[in-house]
Amino acid sequence: MRQPPSIPRLLASVAFAALVAAGLGGCQTMSDVTGSLGSRAEPPPATPQRAVEVYGERYRANPKDAAIAVAYGQALRTNGQREQAVAVLEQATLANAGNKTVLAAYGRALADNGNFKLAFDVLSRAHSPDNPDWKLLSVQGTALDQMGRHEEARRYYDSALKIVPGEPSVLSNLGLSYMLTRELPKAEEVLRQAYGSQRADARVRQNLALVVGLQGRFAEAEQIARADLPPDEAAANVAYLKQMIQGQSQSKGKARNAAPMAALNPPD
Repeated sequence: MRQPPSIPRLLASVAFAALVAAGLGGCQTMSDVTGSLGSRAEPPPATPQRAVEVYGERYRANPKDAAIAVAYGQALRTNGQREQAVAVLEQATLANAGNKTVLAAYGRALADNGNFKLAFDVLSRAHSPDNPDWKLLSVQGTALDQMGRHEEARRYYDSALKIVPGEPSVLSNLGLSYMLTRELPKAEEVLRQAYGSQRADARVRQNLALVVGLQGRFAEAEQIARADLPPDEAAANVAYLKQMIQGQSQSKGKARNAAPMAALNPPD
């Protein structure tokens, strides 16, 4: 049986992943990037490591090419090389001033790396009020949530939902925003809207499981988690969450009054 994850990993891997990764909902996949670089019949690299090698070689041959830089940055992010992705895309913005695709990729990489204030500012230049991109609005919302500006973040999610009503990735981020302020019934209500969508993915389901578990309904949380995790792993995660909550209730109140701040840290 797998070992239960640490508390930061349990919360961060679920909540932060949706606030940033799902918050990047609709960002380019490796196959999308490949299509922009050459023949659409060209298959994407088989692994993240191979993608870094392929796009890295192309980038070094032509570092000023915007499409190649974006592809390389995405490959680095997918491979967990966040700081290097930021560095590559920062140079790409200098070489391609005003290129909104590059700015969007750079902003996403900054958010992925925890540079939330700069990410928000860069993303603001990647689209405009008269032509907003709902995906970028959602990422900007996640950045604001990570800075503790929850009410402002929710306005960005609302703006995104006006463009794509019912979009589960945006609803998931909105639900987690309420979780961060411990408005758990409201968080569950929003996440259930996302959960009911045919487009809901594993992150949405795991976020709902987390919020349900935080309210003490552990059997229900485990049932939801089992849709995407092996039974032993789902049980271990929920058992560890239960242990954490019980530990908080036995404390002198410090943890009881705090939002689940582990969710504000990037996954280890």
